[in-house]
Amino acid sequence: MTTTHDRTSPSRRRRRADPPRRGKSPRRRAATARRRRRSPLRITLLTALAVTVLGTAGLGWIYLKLSGNIDTFDGDGLSKNRPEAGSSKGGNVLVIGSDARTDGNSALGGGSKDDVGRSDTAFLLHIHADRKHATAVSIPRDTLLTIPPCKLPDGTWTTTRTNAMFNSAFSVGQTAKGNPACTQNTVEKLTGLRVDHTVVVDFKGFAALTDVVGGVDVCLPGDVHEKDLNPHRTTQGRLLFKKGEQTVAGQQALDYVRLRHGIGDGSDIGRIKRQQAFVASLIGKIKSNGLTPAKLLPLADAATKSMTVDPGLGTADKLISFAMSLKDIDLHSTKFVTIPWRYEGSRVAIVEPDAERLWAALRADRTVDGTDASGRSTAQGSASAAASASASPKAEERVSGDGIEVAVYNGTTVPGLASNAAATLTEHGFTVTGTANANSQDHATTVIEYGAGLETQARTVAAVFSGAQLRPAGGSGVRVVLGASYATSGSSAAPEPSTVPSSVADGARSADDDLCSDLSYG
Repeated sequence: MTTTHDRTSPSRRRRRADPPRRGKSPRRRAATARRRRRSPLRITLLTALAVTVLGTAGLGWIYLKLSGNIDTFDGDGLSKNRPEAGSSKGGNVLVIGSDARTDGNSALGGGSKDDVGRSDTAFLLHIHADRKHATAVSIPRDTLLTIPPCKLPDGTWTTTRTNAMFNSAFSVGQTAKGNPACTQNTVEKLTGLRVDHTVVVDFKGFAALTDVVGGVDVCLPGDVHEKDLNPHRTTQGRLLFKKGEQTVAGQQALDYVRLRHGIGDGSDIGRIKRQQAFVASLIGKIKSNGLTPAKLLPLADAATKSMTVDPGLGTADKLISFAMSLKDIDLHSTKFVTIPWRYEGSRVAIVEPDAERLWAALRADRTVDGTDASGRSTAQGSASAAASASASPKAEERVSGDGIEVAVYNGTTVPGLASNAAATLTEHGFTVTGTANANSQDHATTVIEYGAGLETQARTVAAVFSGAQLRPAGGSGVRVVLGASYATSGSSAAPEPSTVPSSVADGARSADDDLCSDLSYG
């Protein structure tokens, strides 16, 4: 029998062998229909997933870009003897407006393009522990105070400078990376408050920020011409600002906050009032636009291009997260004050014990109007007040301190002790020239240090402090270094230190105050 080979391909042979196709079963047709019905939903879900992934990637890229914009200063330049970190949920932020002319800033402010600058504006923002109140304290640039050691570019440290102008602290470090730490050290020594974050904004950053928010509403008490901004001009020049309310941005906003002459007494103190009004208006504008990450991103992009911050705020997510943490502080609960001051020639001297009472109030989380914003319960607050009272002794017998000047230093870790002692000395007629933390906080006994020829005055001061020791020292003046014996002596209490003095509270400004009110001195 002869076999005939099938020359067709295997695939054709398989098709021939397949049984004839039949229609799909009802079950299979239903499953297919369900898949078809689900496909639009699947497409939507897949699309949403893709958008989310791309959006997250895009947001991550933006955050990465912002983080690349941010400059941080050298944290190694911070003092090794800093105030203790607060145990509350509040915090302190030092905001510095630098007048540096480097990096293109001279185009906006004039001057040498190599000038590393000074702190043209500075305020310490205390965020109360309840996260519903904030107090900003302006420190005049001409304030005379003590500048502690600052780190230089070669790694060495400067010596302590006394009776120095506050704004010079920003240039002691000699570099843009080192200057903020020196100013932060100075503020910590002045206030006894630990600065949690420091932010430095230069001319460009400030101008860009005001542009992004769409301008800031301000008010001028009178017309302002070019000569008012530059008193070296021989002619009045063109009109820069009209009297009354207006919106400013960019260069014009910068001119507004730097303007000093031609309004009131032409002082830096008077300018501080307008700067406080400006910052209050800026905060109001940002909050009205919406305090959300999406709204904050353009602001952060503008600001971070000309911003230097401490290492703790060195990334965009940290910076925006910090800004978001302030969203529950309303405008009326945001207060602006200036440290108690008086003129000393052409400079500014700090008035004591009022200044120390202000710092003590902030350490106790008391607001300008005396509200307890610590977030503690009533029982906890009473216990804290009792502890403060027991740590606030004063002499029972009257001592005449008329004509005697004395500085007070806290040589312990008990907060507010220098304020209490200063208040006691003032009650006895002494003139307190300043308060601060001592170089170390481990003093067991109170010591009265005195310069040549001042032993008699020192003995008079010692009469106020039971068990105090006398010690001759270099320099001039009489200094009290408080020890643990003073904190635990159990004498009657000095005036409650956790209340902002009326000299400060009476001049406070709320962020929702009228734009045109209280804009200058004189």
